[in-house]
Amino acid sequence: MSRTLANELTNQIGETVTLQGWLHWKRDLGGIQFALLRDRTGIVQIVVDKGVDLPIAESSMQVTGRVVQNAKAPGGLEVQANHLEFFAKALEPSPIEIPKEEWRTNPETLLEYRYVSLRGEKARASLKVQAALVRGFRQYLDSQGFTEIFTPKIVSAGAEGGSNLFAIDYFEQRAYLAQSPQLYKQIMVGVYERVFEVAPVFRAEQHATSRHLNEYLSLDVEMGFITDENDVMDLEENLIRAMLEEARTSAAPELKLLEVEWPNLAEMPRLEHAEARRILREELSMPVGPDFNEEAERALGGWAKEKWGVDFLFVTKYPEVARPFYAYPEGDGRTRGFDLLLRGLEITSGGQRVHEHAMLVEQLKKKSNDPANFAGYLEVFKFGMPPHGGFAIGAERITQKLLGLPNVRYARAFPRDRHRLTP
Repeated sequence: MSRTLANELTNQIGETVTLQGWLHWKRDLGGIQFALLRDRTGIVQIVVDKGVDLPIAESSMQVTGRVVQNAKAPGGLEVQANHLEFFAKALEPSPIEIPKEEWRTNPETLLEYRYVSLRGEKARASLKVQAALVRGFRQYLDSQGFTEIFTPKIVSAGAEGGSNLFAIDYFEQRAYLAQSPQLYKQIMVGVYERVFEVAPVFRAEQHATSRHLNEYLSLDVEMGFITDENDVMDLEENLIRAMLEEARTSAAPELKLLEVEWPNLAEMPRLEHAEARRILREELSMPVGPDFNEEAERALGGWAKEKWGVDFLFVTKYPEVARPFYAYPEGDGRTRGFDLLLRGLEITSGGQRVHEHAMLVEQLKKKSNDPANFAGYLEVFKFGMPPHGGFAIGAERITQKLLGLPNVRYARAFPRDRHRLTP
């Protein structure tokens, strides 16, 4: 048996084909029945004899029949069935009506029954676009001489030196889930010069917002022998363009379905943190601290869109108080650290790192960290680390803002937040 996919039918008009998929929808019009079959490539209308007993939606099935043209059918084609087989009939009606507009369903219902809601067109399309973005990430970095690495997710201390860690029992020791591969990717710069990783990270932050997850996919990059953080931002600009181009070409049907407003990729201006803070305070009447909150980021994104017509905005030269210990200090209270905002949401944090052992020990102490707790990490800096820097892109956040999703949890198949451990 040769299986035909929904998107292959245009070349098989008049032929008999066999389709496999799920019963998406059915309707009885008296003398005849119509059904929609859904597979991984699309939806096909099936014409079924009145005498056939169709099960409830989401049953898995196989249909054999003749392909004919019908202007009223999805895609202008339908299959007149002469044989149906059901692999597994759905035992009860789906708690979510898949053909309907998914985003109108209560978010908690969508997440509670994720194993069904993921079958909806918009959910599938969103994750397909995300897969294309990640593929573009890998492809571009491969082309630029980067090596993919795989770092531990069970660690003895946090990369940020903070308290937002999930503690676990590790035999006779206390261990933690990695909040970042930062320390390891810096070590690997001393091996390969240019490295990247695609892997989950874990943050024990007690947020319950539309933009926070406690487990998310981090797209990490680190590169050696840089002049300053501008080399890192230059790379990220080209990387972002490559990622979105891969999505635009390989996920075009999904982008069309989601009615995506394509961002301006021509310019990604760089605004120093001090100037951004002045704009917020004086032009937007929004007093803020050194680390911008959600409202400040959104306001800056709106300001940049109105002022410059841009969707991406780098905020550079973050103050030391708002950066981790490994951020390279300028000596005047600023660092060579930056964030990248997309439509008013931080999707990236990065910058140049400290590469000298003595300076790194000093920075650890300034942040009230005991260097002894970072002894393994510090060892590599005794052996000639080059000037280096990098960044991390949150895969779910860039997906959310690109697609205009109302909640970052829709950008992950099985999200983990403060209240959700299942499914």
